[in-house]
Amino acid sequence: MSDHDNTHRPAISLREVVKTFPGAAQPAVSGLSLDVAAGHLVALVGPSGCGKTTTLKMINRLIEPTEGTIEVLGADQRALAAHELRRQIGYVIQQVGLFPHHTIRRNIGAVPELLGWDKHRIAERCAELVELVGLDPDVLGRYPSELSGGQQQRVGVARALAADPPILLMDEPFGAVDPIVRARLQGELSDLQRRLHKTIVLVTHDLDEAVRLADRVAVMSLGGVVEQYASPDEVLRAPANEFVEEFVGADRGMKRLRLHTVGELPFLQGPVVDLDHRGCLLADCVHRRRGGANLSRYRPSD
Repeated sequence: MSDHDNTHRPAISLREVVKTFPGAAQPAVSGLSLDVAAGHLVALVGPSGCGKTTTLKMINRLIEPTEGTIEVLGADQRALAAHELRRQIGYVIQQVGLFPHHTIRRNIGAVPELLGWDKHRIAERCAELVELVGLDPDVLGRYPSELSGGQQQRVGVARALAADPPILLMDEPFGAVDPIVRARLQGELSDLQRRLHKTIVLVTHDLDEAVRLADRVAVMSLGGVVEQYASPDEVLRAPANEFVEEFVGADRGMKRLRLHTVGELPFLQGPVVDLDHRGCLLADCVHRRRGGANLSRYRPSD
């Protein structure tokens, strides 16, 4: 394969992936095929139990697939030792999972420490990351219990980024915080992604969150079936089937409007009405011909 082909290879590729848990009547995930382009944020959305988190955990090999193949950065993940695979992947979960008896500095530096980084390099990286996620450097000496929920989520993101992995997996990362903090964290993640261009797979039950953050949205139904995989605008504009239409809701038009600013919308020139020197109404019907406008003349008395 040429270098050009490698450039366009997806960062994550799932092919006919199946996961059946022991004793389950039906697979949790059945025949899932999905590509995630490098540098893109893909959101997995769908009802509870549709296999979103199971899919995320299979990418990270926290759960082994029953069938199918998963490639990460062009390599079959089964060919890599689990710890080698996870060095390339940052993982952020709703519960954050910070070590309660370690300072924030030690929490963020945990993975670099395991990788054998020296203390000076770890300290520099921790200072860089707290600034990157919008925290005051003073938090580095504090403990998780001394931080708010929103601050702890920022630390979780910083820890996931500590060894600069090319891939981030995020499982309901903002689900445990209040709506105001959630909106702020979503904005910060969006800003962060514009600067870092990581490959991110985000699991969320919140369609608004998916629409706001993602480059592409995978709408999943029970059994890990992808009903539609498209840009947020396309999912809202043209749901692929009745399931997607019901999932995105009757207000999908309003959701779609929130994707665009006024400046991004196309300007459509309508009819122009004016008066000539005699007070006659001129209606420019915008059917312009070479050499001048096509004008219809109306008198005020008409």
